Amino acid sequence: MNTLNREMREVSVTFDLLTNTQNSCLIKFGKTIVICKATIEETVPPFLRKSGLGWVTAEYGMLPGSTNERMRRESKQVAQSGRTQEIQRLIGRSLRVAVDRVALGERQIIVDCDVIQADGGTRCASICGGWVALKLATDSLIKSGQIKFDPIVRHIAAISCGIVDGEPKLDLNYEEDSSAETDANFVMDDNGKLIEIQCSAEKEPFSKEQFEIMYSMAAKGIDNIVKIQKSALNE
Repeated sequence: MNTLNREMREVSVTFDLLTNTQNSCLIKFGKTIVICKATIEETVPPFLRKSGLGWVTAEYGMLPGSTNERMRRESKQVAQSGRTQEIQRLIGRSLRVAVDRVALGERQIIVDCDVIQADGGTRCASICGGWVALKLATDSLIKSGQIKFDPIVRHIAAISCGIVDGEPKLDLNYEEDSSAETDANFVMDDNGKLIEIQCSAEKEPFSKEQFEIMYSMAAKGIDNIVKIQKSALNE
């Protein structure tokens, strides 16, 4: 277990929960807990067939007991909420940036992110744990000889920020997020380059100075999370 600076909640990555499942991990951001699992399929979506390119996608869900009030199960055969679709697209976009799709070969990796306990920052925890599961999956492809070169070209991590009671704050829990004047999520690589920013004023507009403070806090937090990812994988 690794503890970050006092500006963040405690973050940890473990592998001892799912004994019968490969390429999986459990990630904790404070009280938020997500199981991330990467599945390799020797097929790709129709639009990529015979292209020689691989694909990475994600599915995200919150289990019924993950919140104080029971969440209703979502089924892709019926309908997913707009929030669920938006989050899993964000996870998929973020993780694809981590991969050389030529080196991956014409196969697909599906990263499932299941929230078993939610206390804010579930999408960011899913991206961070999803990257670890993705790395485990590509390492297994190398070990089995199915690919020759590591397709992972960069570490990916994400963290939330916000303006709470007029003050910038890093890694919001549910109580802070629900009362924040500004809500933001930053996705970056291990060199501090931006992959995606989601930032919106919930109650009051925010200034350029406040945004830059949140950006700096996020960069510092993501640097720490990357260290945790590397430590968990013994890199």
